[in-house]
Amino acid sequence: MVGPRILLVVCWVFGAVCGQDSPPWFQNITTNLFNASGDILLGGLFPLNELTSNLSQRLQPDSIICDSLNSYGLGMALVMKFTVDEINANSNLLPGIRLGYELFDTCSQSAVIVKPTLYFLTQGSSGELAVMCNYTDYMTRVVAVIGPFSSEMTFAIGQLLGFFLMPLVSYGATSETFSDTSLYPSFLRTVPSNKRQVQAMVELLIKFQWNWVAVVGSEDEYGSNGQLLFSSLATDSQICVAYKGLIPVFGDPEPVVREIVDNIIDNLVEVVVVFSLAQPARAFFTEVIKRNLKAVWLASDNWALQTDVSSLPNIHTVGTIIGFTVQSPDLDLLTPYTMELFTRIREESASQPPPGPDADPTFMMQQCPECWNLSPDNMSLVTKPVLQRTAFSIYAAIYCVAHALHNVLECNANSCLRGKKSQVYPWQLLKALRKVHFTVLGRQLEFDSNGNPNIGFNIIQWIWTNQSLSFKDVGVFYKSLSINNTLIQWHTGSTKAPESACSFECEPGQVRRVKGFDSCCYDCFDCLPGTFQNNTMDIQCTWCVKGEWSLERSTNCTKPIFDFLTWDQPESLGLLLAMVLLLSCQTAVCVLFLQHWGSPLVRASGGPVGGVALLSLMGGCVCLLLFLVQPGDVVCHLQLPLTSITHTVALSTILGIALQIMYMTEFTENAPSHMETLRGFGGWLLVLACCGVQAGICGYYLQEGPSLSQYLARMDVNFIRTFLQCPIEPMLGLGLMQGFNGLLALMSFMCTFMAMKPHRQYNLARDITFATLTYCMVWGVFIPIYSGLNVKNRTIVHVSVSLLSNMGLIAFYYMPKCHLLLKRPELNKIEYFCTFLEGVPATPLMEQGQGDTGEGQQSRK
Repeated sequence: MVGPRILLVVCWVFGAVCGQDSPPWFQNITTNLFNASGDILLGGLFPLNELTSNLSQRLQPDSIICDSLNSYGLGMALVMKFTVDEINANSNLLPGIRLGYELFDTCSQSAVIVKPTLYFLTQGSSGELAVMCNYTDYMTRVVAVIGPFSSEMTFAIGQLLGFFLMPLVSYGATSETFSDTSLYPSFLRTVPSNKRQVQAMVELLIKFQWNWVAVVGSEDEYGSNGQLLFSSLATDSQICVAYKGLIPVFGDPEPVVREIVDNIIDNLVEVVVVFSLAQPARAFFTEVIKRNLKAVWLASDNWALQTDVSSLPNIHTVGTIIGFTVQSPDLDLLTPYTMELFTRIREESASQPPPGPDADPTFMMQQCPECWNLSPDNMSLVTKPVLQRTAFSIYAAIYCVAHALHNVLECNANSCLRGKKSQVYPWQLLKALRKVHFTVLGRQLEFDSNGNPNIGFNIIQWIWTNQSLSFKDVGVFYKSLSINNTLIQWHTGSTKAPESACSFECEPGQVRRVKGFDSCCYDCFDCLPGTFQNNTMDIQCTWCVKGEWSLERSTNCTKPIFDFLTWDQPESLGLLLAMVLLLSCQTAVCVLFLQHWGSPLVRASGGPVGGVALLSLMGGCVCLLLFLVQPGDVVCHLQLPLTSITHTVALSTILGIALQIMYMTEFTENAPSHMETLRGFGGWLLVLACCGVQAGICGYYLQEGPSLSQYLARMDVNFIRTFLQCPIEPMLGLGLMQGFNGLLALMSFMCTFMAMKPHRQYNLARDITFATLTYCMVWGVFIPIYSGLNVKNRTIVHVSVSLLSNMGLIAFYYMPKCHLLLKRPELNKIEYFCTFLEGVPATPLMEQGQGDTGEGQQSRK
């Protein structure tokens, strides 16, 4: 405690060394950091803390937790306290009137800033916000609001305060949007707008002849608005913007930042404008350092001095950083004032315990419990370069309000015509604010018609000496740029500025395309599939003519190449092997049936009609070869109709036998007299009728569908190589053909699956049931599989399913009969098939006649 006192005494004695004497009004400093009573109150909005609660889990409009101290925001709040105390000590400004203030934390969150704003709008000291038709004579709690710091926060409250015409004097919101007085009629600021900063950046680019740049912004109002303004003005100045990227503010920035850096590297950009808030800029440069990327970086005012970026490890390796900071005269008294303030806080905290949770809510430390422990050891709050160079904006904002009040209250150097009891309405103060013109710290201040100040920028460079950072002034900008480029130390080690240009020769298959709206630079773009580079100087790719296509980065188009299943492909060989095996089985069955032609088993299996069915299955197997040859008009017309109608012949034969079994089961007395008709003429008629129906469906399919030539002629070619399949159009035709065959199989199954087994006779119904059930299941599974496959696999699956269904009919309908012919020839007698041949059930004599030879076999069947 003695040390700081000695320092103040030394500074007071040796004013020439320390800057100036501590003024007498320092003795009246209070330790209330965030509120002070007065005749006229000002509101202050500062980011004192940072958010610690999860807004996405907020279910009620309750308090939001912000208890992580923001040292920069606290430093700015101290500047406001210092300024108000200084004005109150000035007998020439507002004589006899004492300014008071109430400062609140914005937490840099729109959900937080609304509450203090509504509090500022309450009527007098009542704490109530009345709903009125006319607010002309409405006296709010404060007459003006100083802040907030960011454009995002200003958006949240700007129009609300504009409705009451309450002056909102921001010390940090730079978005050009706020220059629109129709939307923000009460907004003023003591920092230049983004438009002015962008003008400074563009003039710097012109100065060093950099016409190939990237611009990266933060994804908020400040960054997006700045990026948009820069892109527009740069284009007007013949500067090409190679790439634009936005860094997320509220989400995870890492994936986006990686993509941004990738694009900067890919575009060979040597100069990058980073128009961003401090935290997104930190995330961006973390990735830049990781990639070891070196360039010239133009830093916007929001992060140009922030330790969030400058404290990054190895930040000195990224190249040359040139920043833009608001012109800000030094506040000489701020440091000794803060020293005195912190000394008093330490003395008070030593003499009394810190406040408990039930302390008065107006207690000075309510928004900053840590402030109770402030001491001279915390002087870095106001000595950091970032605060030193931005403090003037807060200082000037409060002095603007004070001078406007001075005019409204009709004050001179000695007194005010309107005393402290006079009411000053916010709209009255706003009129005076727009007209203020005064000098402070040697600077003349005034606002233009849009509420923007006559303040420019200092241009600085980050200089590292033994990894210690300092900021060197290398130029200024107000209405024009003035820069001493000999002061700049380039990361290349040369005294000449790095070059940032473009335009390199394009490779074959690429065309030139102008960047933005100017022709100062061009990119090489790959010709997309379906286009090609016709000439080396083309600025657009040429489209391929109809019937031709090209790959990416092509210099010509070609006619498409069609693939189809050939005999030497593994898929074809596998299908051929399956066809041969199945055809061999069918041939063996056919030979065996011919050897036993006229026997009871063959007659019961359909006789001549059954033989035709077997031949049709063999034909259906052979027809599948049409899918394994080069498609043509004739081949495509035969593929589906032939395979479908061969299955129809076999299934209609089986259906005839199934109907006979159902007739014998349901009409036992009439069956013998009609059996010959049903097995002869009736069976042939049913086969012919079914084949006729299927032939009609096939005719419809061939009539409605295009030939392969027509299909290829109207095909939209968007490929170089593809598999050629016969066109299946209309798809309804395929559905009807397969659906009709499925219907025949289903009807056969329905006729036999409940049929009773003849006692001690062959169970023909069982064979039909399993054969037709297998057929239905195979084609039922085919539908969902077929719809999800590509063209080539559709063909393979179609052939495979046809083989499986054919095999199912052979295996379950014919193979049991072959087994009987080969292994139990003694059962191939009329007595064993009398029910199916004559339509009569077996008599006891017949059953006895079968004796021991059939009983064991029947028990198994």
